[in-house]
Amino acid sequence: MDAEARSKMKILSPLRFIAMWGPGLLVMLADTDAGNVVTAAQGGAQWGYRLLPLLLLLIPLLYMVQELTVRLGIFTGRGHGELIREQFGVGWAMLSATGLVVATLGSLITEFTAVAGIGELYGLPRSLTLPLSTGALLMVVGTGSYRRVERTALVIGLFELAFFAVIWAAHPSLATLTKAATDLPVGNKDFMYLVAAIIGATFNPWMIFYQQSATVDKKLLPEDLKHARWDTGIGAALTQCLTAAVLIAAATVFGSGNIPASLSSVGEISKALTPLLGEQTGRLVFSVGVLGASLVAAIVSSLALAWGAGEVSGYRRSLEYRPFEAGWFYGIYAVGVVGAAALVWMVPDLIWLTVAAQVLNAFLMPLVIGLLVALAARALPEPCRLRGWYLRLMVAVAALVSALGIFGGIQTLL
Repeated sequence: MDAEARSKMKILSPLRFIAMWGPGLLVMLADTDAGNVVTAAQGGAQWGYRLLPLLLLLIPLLYMVQELTVRLGIFTGRGHGELIREQFGVGWAMLSATGLVVATLGSLITEFTAVAGIGELYGLPRSLTLPLSTGALLMVVGTGSYRRVERTALVIGLFELAFFAVIWAAHPSLATLTKAATDLPVGNKDFMYLVAAIIGATFNPWMIFYQQSATVDKKLLPEDLKHARWDTGIGAALTQCLTAAVLIAAATVFGSGNIPASLSSVGEISKALTPLLGEQTGRLVFSVGVLGASLVAAIVSSLALAWGAGEVSGYRRSLEYRPFEAGWFYGIYAVGVVGAAALVWMVPDLIWLTVAAQVLNAFLMPLVIGLLVALAARALPEPCRLRGWYLRLMVAVAALVSALGIFGGIQTLL
């Protein structure tokens, strides 16, 4: 290789490194959605810092799960639903798609409820904020370019960093944080229900469908695996830290035991936390963070639904086609977005669904991760296949977390 070629490689290498980033970071920013924020705020207000260790301990498993989607996307060139159909048949593919539909609709309703709630903080009616947000989501995806959609969503998602300003203003006590880590009321049904909600909020089925299909659409190559892993790892740590910021802020505000009767909407959470930064600044910071999280989650979950539904039905997925060239893909996306927005507009009081939707994800977790692990152990090329001690470790940790989530979820039924 001559000097000119080596010089070009040096230039292209960092550019390609930057270009590889996106799917992992974006899906993690989407994971810090309105449902996650409400769940974390409820946990902090009711139980102080006691749920913080769980949030942070879930980071390794979150990375392990999403890293498998990267491997599968790169080395098989297939989306998640498509690969399930090829490896295990139509029945399992349809079952996985059913879970995806349920999780996505719950998530979309939560996101639009949050958008409406933020608008109402500023005196804007739902009849204005819901059509505007719906139109924006349709326009972003209607460009027919994955890279354009990804970049736009990342810019929107970065507004979530505003949550760190809230925790900075909270000044939590390190001694109290440490003490809470060993004081876990595992015998309390309400505490365990929020444990299930935290687990379900962390592991959304649409995250797996999205990242694998996005990896394929982005045309990542085997040599990009290292960069994609960094993208996913940093995203996993970031999303849990953002959620922890909300939990810590709520725990600090209500640490005296003066817990409000209701803390289940973004409006109520904003009003409760704004004293930390001042009423006007606090409301703006919190609103920007929640809007960024909700819109990114709406884009990602809707795209996951469109990709997944098409794949299990035998259609190839792509954001590189214009709307009239892939009507089924854009049609599913539009129906999901418009339908959820319309439901929130017609039925204003859907706040109760926010935490319940996260708990439902915990019940779906064994199916979702089970199929993912089975694909990684079967469909990947031999050198990249999930096997040995890493396979056993992942199965054990996933089974433990799934059991904890299901146990916590059924506590209210006992």
